[in-house]
Amino acid sequence: MARDMTHLASAGPAALTDHVTGLLLRRRAGKVWWSVFAVALVLTGALVAGIVVLLHEGVGVWGNNMPVAWAFDITNYVWWIGIAMAGTFISAALYLTSQPWRAALARHAEAMTLFALFVSSLFPVLHLGRPYFAYWIAPYPDKMGLWPQWRSALTWDFFAIGTYVIVSVIYFFVSLVPDAAAVRDRATTRGKQVFYALLAMGWRGEAREWRVHGQLSRLLAIIAVPLVFSVHSMVALDFSEGYLPGWHSTVFPPFFVAGALFSGTAMVALLSLPLRHGYGLRDVITDDHLDKLGKLLLAAGWVVIYGYASEIFTAFYRGAPDELAVMQNRMTGSYAWTFWLTMGCNVLAIQLLWSRRLRRSPWMLGTVSALVLVGMWMERFMLIVTVLYRSGLPPAWGSFHPTVWDFVFLFGSCGLFVLLFLVFMRVLPVVSLAELRRERAP
Repeated sequence: MARDMTHLASAGPAALTDHVTGLLLRRRAGKVWWSVFAVALVLTGALVAGIVVLLHEGVGVWGNNMPVAWAFDITNYVWWIGIAMAGTFISAALYLTSQPWRAALARHAEAMTLFALFVSSLFPVLHLGRPYFAYWIAPYPDKMGLWPQWRSALTWDFFAIGTYVIVSVIYFFVSLVPDAAAVRDRATTRGKQVFYALLAMGWRGEAREWRVHGQLSRLLAIIAVPLVFSVHSMVALDFSEGYLPGWHSTVFPPFFVAGALFSGTAMVALLSLPLRHGYGLRDVITDDHLDKLGKLLLAAGWVVIYGYASEIFTAFYRGAPDELAVMQNRMTGSYAWTFWLTMGCNVLAIQLLWSRRLRRSPWMLGTVSALVLVGMWMERFMLIVTVLYRSGLPPAWGSFHPTVWDFVFLFGSCGLFVLLFLVFMRVLPVVSLAELRRERAP
């Protein structure tokens, strides 16, 4: 299919629609897709096995201890929720500002949001210790008159993630309806016709439907953009509400939002490259799109760098002994390698993106994006462990050593995310056909 349609830039709306729908209706999965699917399936199976062991044995299977009660579990949660924030923000913000290059990226960015949200939602439940009581954080009516503890960060996370999931699912589905109708009209088997007809919800493409669709899309985008800031600010408050030195900081909410956009943009760029290459969409996801993603990644990265500089400057400017100790431990202590690796991935690597030629290079953009994702995970781990392992009096000091199950949950969550995205590639249009057709209509 990719060889049959390599010049989509000059193709009309109908030809573009035929190409993208043909990826779903006529093209079979290749060897590369099946190979990646097999690896992702194995990792997902390992994650399922880890969850079963955790439910049977308890959170002691992880390396968490006292004083390092948070480690890989919360690191994974904050990392995935940060990735989820950027997808909807990129789609909604570019929609509100009427950016034409949004159409090629919006669909898989929104799908990335949903899958990352699903993966991230596992960790707050699993790290409870008694995950079968997770429903206690929901304000359900009961005879005892019990209510959630509103001062608990778990309750804040429940409402923040729950709200964001609802808005993101609706936003993704609304944008999908016209494209599902296009696939429905070209489907040749009864099963596919019924499946895509259900997603299309009777869409006929009338002027009244397009008008309502546009109004609803704009309303959801207006809701989604501030929600991105509020949700990850809420995640930041999980830390900054505490009185531990290194966490009790007012810079955390904007710093966490910038970090979320940073890691999420890197994931969007990383996912765009295999779609562009494997599905013959080089003329849809063009070098200009890569260039703009590189600029967005560089801009978000410099906000994160400002956050690092502000945190370090504030600690040394105030001269508080406890905060100075945290910062010195972070730079020279047992986990100093996490600090310097974070600086290398998040500060140094993105400086390559000042070059337009490197931004437009798929290999270079992919390498930098992968380094950013590694660096942002490492930053969350550094933020948690370097504060906890030396907090309090010296007799309470400790250290953290991950177990094999810590790595199972980390790599298993990555496998689950890739598995969901691979299924999405085979079932739903990977680009927004309605918007691309609108751009190319005479």
